[in-house]
Parts: sequence; structure tokens; C-alpha cells
Amino acid sequence: MTKALKGKMAMITGASSGIGWATAEVLGTQGASLILCGRRKDRLRELQSKLDTPTHLLVFDVGDKSAVFEKINSLPKAFSSIDILINNAGNAHGLKPVHKADIEDWDAMIDSNVKGLMYVTKAILPSMVSRKTGHIINLGSIAGKEVYPHGSVYCSSKYAIDAFTQGLRLDLNSLNIKVSAINPGLVNTEFSDVRFKGDKDKATQVYKGLTPLIAKDVADVILYMVQAPEHVNLADVLLLPKAQANTYVAHRKP
Repeated sequence: MTKALKGKMAMITGASSGIGWATAEVLGTQGASLILCGRRKDRLRELQSKLDTPTHLLVFDVGDKSAVFEKINSLPKAFSSIDILINNAGNAHGLKPVHKADIEDWDAMIDSNVKGLMYVTKAILPSMVSRKTGHIINLGSIAGKEVYPHGSVYCSSKYAIDAFTQGLRLDLNSLNIKVSAINPGLVNTEFSDVRFKGDKDKATQVYKGLTPLIAKDVADVILYMVQAPEHVNLADVLLLPKAQANTYVAHRKP
């Protein structure tokens, strides 16, 4: 059986866990060659060992501008023509009102969620533009559609991604490059562990009483997006668990 993505090259940031890891597994099963990016080399190697498809590892922090361009520009020729970019790397730190929040947390979110996504996009675009082909998928969030209490800076970072994605789609419209966004709601990954700095009790409470999305749910939609007919672009997808109505209303069982 012919695999749908055979011959395609996909680059995934934040591939060492969660949605990035699941996306690598799903795209790999369909034959895509993969460039796996992340900060944790041991985790990337673990993922690589599980995949039956050509892979190349890039270890860097997306918020480090010099590292982004150095690593991407160093790709071997066999992995240099990227067809699909999944901008997944990002984080959330803290959940406090503005007057009590930690500025270092703000910097971490803006550097990764906004600047990092822009740096990676800028680094891969010359090849896509010269070939007039490609598909960029940005991982946004429902938090980029609606603000919730104590999430002002995280929400701001996701609103910025939403605006950047729309602008990118306009800029690349005449160049045959698709630009899409997927905006998940509650997904059970390392997200809450990181937000609450390893406090497992607080992280568990986020999903208590409901069935959240899992990483593979998001990865399966990404697969659908990249397999859509050439004339179809799922430009802006909001993906929620059934129990979630918006950023702060969710039906929870006792």
C-alpha cells in the first residue's frame, strides 16, 4: 500500500513530547521523512528509535535566534527541502494575575511561543518560496481566540500567533504555500506540569472531571490537514474536547 506522505519532508518543532511526539509518529506512519527538533536530545533519540522512516535530529531552543538559523542552515542536502513545517514548540508558565506574575515567565512564553515560531518560519521560508510549494501549520490555542483570567500573557502570545498566521497566509498566498493553524483546547500533555512548575496536584486538577483531548487527537487532525487535496486549506481549526465550551467553561462530572 502506498503511503500518503511518501516523498514528503516534514519538520516538527517541540518533537520531544506531547503533540510534537504524536505528530511525528502519525506522519511517520504515512511515510513522511522527518526532521525532529527539540531541546532534549535523549528524548529525540528515543522517538527516533521508534520510527520506521528517515529522520534527522536538530537540538536547539527555538527562542535562541542564532541557534535556530545555524541548525536549520546546517541541514544535510537530503533533508534540506522541507515540504511541511509544524510549528509546535511552545510553553506556558504560571497562572497568576498581572500584578503578581513573574516577568521571567513572561519572557519564556514570548521567546518560545512568539519569537521562536517566527524565527523557525523565517529560516525555512527561503526554500519554500524558491520552490513555490509548502505547508506551514502553526500550533495556536483556544487561548488565542478568547482570554481567560490570569492567563493574560500566555493568551497574548497565542493571539500573536493567530495574527502572525493570518499575515503569513496573506504574504504567501500568491506563492502556492499553504498556511494553517490548529487551535486546541484542553489537551492532556506535559503542558500543565510545565505551567505549574512540576506541581502534579495542580496539573491534575486542570483535567479533573472531564475527558480532555490527548496528543494523538491533535496529531490526527494535523495529518488530515496535510493530506487534504491540493486546492483545500484547513486554514483555522478550533479543536475542543466535547466537555469544553470555551476557555473557562467546561462540564465536569463530580
